[in-house]
Amino acid sequence: MRYLTFALGKGRLAKKTMELFAQIGITCEEMQDAQTRKLIFVNEELKLKFFLAKAPDVPTYVEYGAADIGVVGKDTILEEGRRMYEVLDLGYGKCKMCVCGPESARELLKHQELIRVATKYPHIAKDYFYNQKHQTVEIIKLNGSIELAPIVGLSEVIVDIVETGSTLKENGLKVLEEVCPLSARMVVNQVSMKMENERIGKIMSRLKEVL
Repeated sequence: MRYLTFALGKGRLAKKTMELFAQIGITCEEMQDAQTRKLIFVNEELKLKFFLAKAPDVPTYVEYGAADIGVVGKDTILEEGRRMYEVLDLGYGKCKMCVCGPESARELLKHQELIRVATKYPHIAKDYFYNQKHQTVEIIKLNGSIELAPIVGLSEVIVDIVETGSTLKENGLKVLEEVCPLSARMVVNQVSMKMENERIGKIMSRLKEVL
């Protein structure tokens, strides 16, 4: 029997995922060791392998078959646009992708004005403004604190993930429009889905019971 390989987004997501997997009997002792330098963790008995990756890389590993199954946020799936099956909404890591800015920017959004949008998610922003709103905007990709952009006058609005909205509030910004809801999703490589249909199907149905 070949190994089934899981790619998990590093950090809180991986921790939540392993807690969820534990409920259906999928565990990995090696991952409990906080000091470990290992990159790949194995459960010999169940023939499973796990590795942690930066979130944006998870869909890449899954598309190319280096991982059979991946767990990553919907924001990453939308932004990366990889070929794979999204099979399950795991229901945690819930937040929203939103257009945010000062109250004064609300009118600019309403009147389809040409504005600048700062974001870490250029693909999501582009799809929203061009394909859903039919508004022409200039998109500026940033990597750091996106909230800074409208404050220093780099952009009129931002497209970013909002969990509680407290950072926005503290900086005089608010949610002006909602783009889409986000949460952790399970994705599967297209070939693995055919070859390992029974094993992957079993994992999915057991997860559905728990969820």
